[in-house]
This record gives sequence, C-alpha cells and structure tokens, in this order.
Amino acid sequence: NGQSERILGSALAERRSEVYIATKLWPLHALRRQVIPSLKRSLDRLGMSRVELYQFHWPNPVVPLSWTMGGIRDAREAGLTVDVGVSNFGLARWQQADVALGSPVISNQVPYNLVQRDAERELIPFAQTEDRLILAYSPLAQGLLSGRYTLENLPGGFRRANRLFLPGNIGRIQPVFEVLSEIANAHQVTPAQIALAWTIRQSRVVAIPGAKSVWQLEQNAEAADIDLSLD
Repeated sequence: NGQSERILGSALAERRSEVYIATKLWPLHALRRQVIPSLKRSLDRLGMSRVELYQFHWPNPVVPLSWTMGGIRDAREAGLTVDVGVSNFGLARWQQADVALGSPVISNQVPYNLVQRDAERELIPFAQTEDRLILAYSPLAQGLLSGRYTLENLPGGFRRANRLFLPGNIGRIQPVFEVLSEIANAHQVTPAQIALAWTIRQSRVVAIPGAKSVWQLEQNAEAADIDLSLD
C-alpha cells in the first residue's frame, strides 16, 4: 500500500538532489488513463514532484502494451518521470515497449543470479549492445546462495513454495556453494558477497539485493568492491 515509498520519501527529504529514485506501475493500473493518477499517488507518498525511473512492473496480458506505454509517455511529457523501464519482460516484449513508447526503454528488471541465468541468453547481450540496463533482482536467489538454508533448515513463509528450495534442489546447490565458499575464503568475504560480485561482473548489469539489517546492507554494498577474475 505504498508504505515503502512513504519511508523512502521521509528518509531522503533533505538529500533529494543526491539520489536517483525508481518506482513502479502496478499491472492492474495498465490502462492509459490510469498511469498518471497512479504515478501521482506514488509521488504524493514520496513527497516529490518526479521520479527518475518509472517502471512497468509486469506485462498485463489483457491490456495492449501500447495503451500502457502511451500513458507512461504522457507522464514523461508531463515531467513526472525522466526515464522509463520495464520489469519481467522478455526481449521481444521489451523491444515492443520501445516502439510503443517511441524511444528507448532503458532498463529491464529481471531475476538473475548464479542459478537463474536465463537473462544471459538474450536480455544481457541486448542491454550491452543497445546501452541499456539489466536490474538483477533476487541476486542471491532469495537467500539460497547465502548458504543459510540446508535440508535441515528450510525457509518458511513465501519461500517455502519456491522450487529453488525443494529438497532436491537444496542438495543440488551444495557443489555450487562449496565453490562459493572457497572463493569467499580466498577474498576474506562471505559467500553471499561473492554471489553478488558475480552477478555484477558483466557490463550493464546492476544488482538490487534485499537487506533486513544495516549490517546486511553494508555487506551488500561492499560486494561491489570485490574484483573477481574471469576464472
């Protein structure tokens, strides 16, 4: 219900000029006439007059993409956003979004990590060739690559239904985690930090990991300083 936007707006009120803010359009608000009102509600919660990046969160299968991107174009022309992005789009739909917007859609937010590598087939090469960005979400595979979870310690909540955490897959990930641990020991960092450093090793890829504490936030940020060899 917009609570994260309220928190972010409050935290950044005095530092607005220092940040690049992104938020999303929910697919239930995909009609052209819904886009600007939805973005204005986000801006009210943020306490700001514009965002730098407005992203269409997920394709809506029953609303033509041209309608949604037309609404986002209206929002950009009204000065409510600067850049436009999408999330969970395949390459063909990403290119269709370019056409519908009438200009490049600069980013695509998709899952990408050591065990979910579909983005390497088409999306990352496209981003590198066309000067776009891949925003990698779940770069730690919802915690699987942290090494925290084992057959004796499976996650609860929504992650329990994720196929990554099926007992068979927990077993299959162990050789990967052993290599992560070996490399982490060589760098004197954590396996999670190595997994993050691996994700951003390619050009035009940035990671957006979650954090539940200041310590985790700092650990995530420090991963950007790890220089992994190609080997």
